[in-house]
Amino acid sequence: MKPYNKKIVLENGYEFYGYGFGADKEAINELVFNTSMVGYQEIVSDPSYTDQMVCMTYPLIGNYGMTDEDYETRVPTMGGLIVREYNDLPSNFRYTKTLSEVLDEYGIPAISGVDTRKITRIIRDEGSQKIIITDASVPYETALKRVKAYEIPTDMVSRVSCKKRWYSRTPNHKFDVVAIDCGIKLNIVRKLNEKGCNVTVVPYDTTSEEILNMKPDGLFLSNGPGNPEDVQPVISVVRELKGKLPIFGICLGHQMISLALGAKTFKMKFGHRGGNHPVMNMETGKIEITSQNHSYAVDCDSLRGTELKLTHKNLLDNTAEGVESMENKLFSVQYHPESAPGPQDSAYLFDKFIKLMEKEAEQYAEEN
Repeated sequence: MKPYNKKIVLENGYEFYGYGFGADKEAINELVFNTSMVGYQEIVSDPSYTDQMVCMTYPLIGNYGMTDEDYETRVPTMGGLIVREYNDLPSNFRYTKTLSEVLDEYGIPAISGVDTRKITRIIRDEGSQKIIITDASVPYETALKRVKAYEIPTDMVSRVSCKKRWYSRTPNHKFDVVAIDCGIKLNIVRKLNEKGCNVTVVPYDTTSEEILNMKPDGLFLSNGPGNPEDVQPVISVVRELKGKLPIFGICLGHQMISLALGAKTFKMKFGHRGGNHPVMNMETGKIEITSQNHSYAVDCDSLRGTELKLTHKNLLDNTAEGVESMENKLFSVQYHPESAPGPQDSAYLFDKFIKLMEKEAEQYAEEN
C-alpha cells in the first residue's frame, strides 16, 4: 500500500489522511457535503461552490470523466473535493479529460481514500465548518492553527460574476431576458434559450437604469455563492424594478428577492446539497423531487407582513422553497429547476416565467 501524501484537518480537530489528486496545493475552505449519486462534473463546475470543499457521499467518483458540453461554468471555482474512491480511468465515449486533469487545470485540490461517511456525519451533527487540505507532512498543530485563523470571504459573488455582459441567442426568439450573473449556471441559460428567449447576461452590479435601457421583457436572478445579504446591488435592483417587469429568481436569486421584499434569511446548519430533496408545491399539492445546493434559506415566519406568498415547502425541514408576489410580477424558487432529477418535474417554472412575459406583452399592446 502506497503511503498517504495528503491530509485534511477539520476545524473541530479531526484529521484524515488520504491520496491527493487534482491540483497539488494547500487550500482552506468551508466544508459541505453533497448526496448526489451522479453529476460530479456539474458540482465541480457550479459557481455556487466557490470557496467550499465538497465531500461526496457517493463512494465512487471520476468513473465517467469530464465532458466538454456538460460544464456549468467556463472556469470552475470550487474550493476542493473529497471522495472515498477516485477512478482515473473513465469509461465513457463522451469524456475528453479525467476529473483529476480538470481539477489540476483550474487549481482545485482533491483527496481520496478518506472516510467520507464519517465526515458527512460530522457535518450533520456539528454543522458545516472550516477545513484545510494540505501535505501529509505538515504538522497537525500547524494545520489546525491555519484553519482556525481563516476567515470565510464575503466577496464570492463579485469574483465569479462576469466582468462584461455577454449574449446567448436562439433562432426566432420571442422574448429578451436580462440575467444578472451572481454565479449563473450555464444550463439555466440553455433552458431560457430553449423557451425562445435571447439572454443578455450582465454583471451582478449592473444598475436598474442600465437594465431598463436594454428594454428586456423579463429579468432573471441567478444562483451564486455565499450570503445573500452580501449582494446588496442586486437586492436594490429588485426593489427598484419590482412591478415594472416580470422577475424570476433561482437559489441565491430566490433569497435576494425575499430580502428585497422584506423577508429575512438565515444560515442553515449544513444546508441542502443533493439531487433528491422532496418539495411540496403548495398550490397543487404535488411533490417534486428537486436538485439543491444552498447554505442559506428564507425564514418562513418572516414572510408574514410582506407581499410574498409561500408557494413551495421542503418536506424534510419545512424551509421555504418558493415564493411569489403576482402584484409585483415576480416569483422564485430555492431549488434548481434546470437540473431536476425527475422527468422534467420543475420545467413548468420556466413556462410560468414565459407566461408572465406574454401577459406583460399583451397588456403593453392593448395600452399602445
